[in-house]
Amino acid sequence: MNISYFRPSIGEKEKAAVNAVLSSGWLTTGRAVKEFEGRFAAYLGVPHAVAVNSCTAALHLALEATGVRQTDIVLVPTMTFAATAAVVRHLGARPVLVDCDPVTLCIDPGAVEATARDWSRRGNLKALIPMHYGGQMADMDRLTEVSRRFGMRVIEDAAHALPAFLRQGPGHPWRSVGHTAPLTCFSFYANKCITTGEGGMVVTHSAELAERIRMMSLHGLSRSAWTRFDGKGSWYYEIMEPGFKYNLTDVAAAIGLAQLGKADDFWQQRQRIAGSYLARLAMYSDFLELHTELNDRKSSWHLYPIRLRLEQLDIDRAQFMEELKQCGITCSVHWMPLHLHPYYRRSYGYRPEDFPIASQQWPRLVSLPIYPDMTEQELEYVCDSAGSVLRRHAKRRRAAVAVAQVSADLVL
Repeated sequence: MNISYFRPSIGEKEKAAVNAVLSSGWLTTGRAVKEFEGRFAAYLGVPHAVAVNSCTAALHLALEATGVRQTDIVLVPTMTFAATAAVVRHLGARPVLVDCDPVTLCIDPGAVEATARDWSRRGNLKALIPMHYGGQMADMDRLTEVSRRFGMRVIEDAAHALPAFLRQGPGHPWRSVGHTAPLTCFSFYANKCITTGEGGMVVTHSAELAERIRMMSLHGLSRSAWTRFDGKGSWYYEIMEPGFKYNLTDVAAAIGLAQLGKADDFWQQRQRIAGSYLARLAMYSDFLELHTELNDRKSSWHLYPIRLRLEQLDIDRAQFMEELKQCGITCSVHWMPLHLHPYYRRSYGYRPEDFPIASQQWPRLVSLPIYPDMTEQELEYVCDSAGSVLRRHAKRRRAAVAVAQVSADLVL
């Protein structure tokens, strides 16, 4: 059996939607994008959504609209993908990394507070970008409170989190991602909760921020430029700012519209898979740690990460993944923390010991396959194969075999 790490769920609705756009004669940003923005905003219950060509673009534009400029400081989790910090550098600002919470692997509010206190004395502390690891939201209440005290704007990196929810505790209402920060950025990359192939979205409650992001997403053109090629538009436009080429196409938006209609079904399937992993892998708790969904969170389960108890095994993560690969199972790792990458070591002098939680956790991390169309047979095969590898390489098993061999030799 061959099981890929991820397989997108593309059906006839997506194909029909793309064919309709191809037949319309209008392929770039147009009616389909406008409809996608409107339906996405309605899905989250927010007033404004701006579609762009990636979550990276969304983060870049959100920072720009917030006013981040050269010499500003932006706090970023070290346990995240490259884009979260790279966009800060694109604006000439400085990304300052922050360690993760040992349970959720999201940015740690206590570490944010300590880092903000330190850096507020050194420069212009401007923004914070929490990333919702694996689809479980960070502690946005504490992060918002800390950010207010230090004058930071919060921009959510919700690349993994559609849908996702949090609450303050039992009896309190659930709040959706997109309602807990001034700006929230989503990804529609091929392996995300819904996909457009490549794509992203920024949502906000601020009409002013939405207008700025929309303008900057297409070369900084004046608003009239968006309809300059249809029958009611005008050829005339003005350059308001030196913007970017970040607009989404109607072809991509057509896929997104079909996918958005399935978002809740996809979520239910990922919840099913996560629950099945939890039930099937619990017997191997001596050898691995399963990811925990907190009682005040509802995760999108974009990822299903496990953490190997390497002290109980005579192999490392690379060999564990290789043996699963030999079984036809492809896994991934999310992620090597930013402070361990050459650019951040070279540019800012970061060392492994600067972020002890992330440095300790990442060598243990393995992301198992999870996608809506994954069958129970495939799940059973992944769990059985992983269990077989773990049992085969258990240190105590090797010790027991060695003791048995010694006993046999003494009898002889």
